[in-house]
Amino acid sequence: MGSERITEKKSLEEIVAQLRGKFAEDGQNLESYLEGLLLSNYLNYWDYIKLDTLLSLQQPKTNFPDEYIFVVYHQIAELYFNLILFDIKQLGKEPFTQQNFENKLQRISNYIQQILNSFEDVIGSITKEQFFQFRNALMPASGFQSFQFREIEFAIAPLQNLLESAEKQHIEQGFSIEENYQKVYWKKGSCDAKTGKKTLTLVEFEQKYDTYLLNKINEYQSANLFFYYQKAKAEGFELNKINVLLKEIDEKFNVHFALIHYKAAAKHLRHNAKDVASTGGTNWQQYLPPRFQRIIFFPELWTVQEKEEWGKKFVDGIVL
Repeated sequence: MGSERITEKKSLEEIVAQLRGKFAEDGQNLESYLEGLLLSNYLNYWDYIKLDTLLSLQQPKTNFPDEYIFVVYHQIAELYFNLILFDIKQLGKEPFTQQNFENKLQRISNYIQQILNSFEDVIGSITKEQFFQFRNALMPASGFQSFQFREIEFAIAPLQNLLESAEKQHIEQGFSIEENYQKVYWKKGSCDAKTGKKTLTLVEFEQKYDTYLLNKINEYQSANLFFYYQKAKAEGFELNKINVLLKEIDEKFNVHFALIHYKAAAKHLRHNAKDVASTGGTNWQQYLPPRFQRIIFFPELWTVQEKEEWGKKFVDGIVL
């Protein structure tokens, strides 16, 4: 069966000749590589996936069982974040066609939807009592410190669309990228709820990732989804489906993702009618609700009323 399949496509002689030419171009000897194949073991699934390594990466800080679930969910989310970044980067490496752009947008929308679905199913199942058993051992770590999520924001939208509402005007006043980066919405949200000072969570995040993210902001100026959307318009793409997908991505990231975290924080961090600070000390009450931040990746796709009521219909429907 295998030899028949080869004969239908290329003969064995043709394949060997092509291999010989390929290896000769790099100064390599084909016979030595073929002999190596005779000595090699077959590839197994567990080796390809690195399954043993993957299953060794869950290292909870406490012995409370639900912390293991908490760790696994966030590792899964980071893998999805990585897929989102991968697909955005592929847009600059592949032919920029209508179908390819739509396919990438659809996959990005699907990836974030998987994160949303699993959050409700996994994190939403952890009770307040269970969460309080292990949360203090995680301080000052916070999901806020996901550099991949921050990079995704810059890989989707221009910097001016990620500033605090009061700071957006500064983009037009000659401020540098470095200066405007200090005004991104999540930096204020990561200040101590009582003192207004930067939390240790933010300080350590800045020390580790500020240089990296600033480089990425510059890199993505001509390689983010906003840039490719403008390119699609300039090249005369049919925009109906593209607009729908971009709005899906916008709403899923900036409304639904924020709200599921707000619901979880309200569930886990309200104790005896008082709000408890997050593990990172972030001001989650003001930072998470989308109606406060009004971060919109693609404002031109939404009506004035939709932007004024950003996230309102979903917030109003939350039962805490």
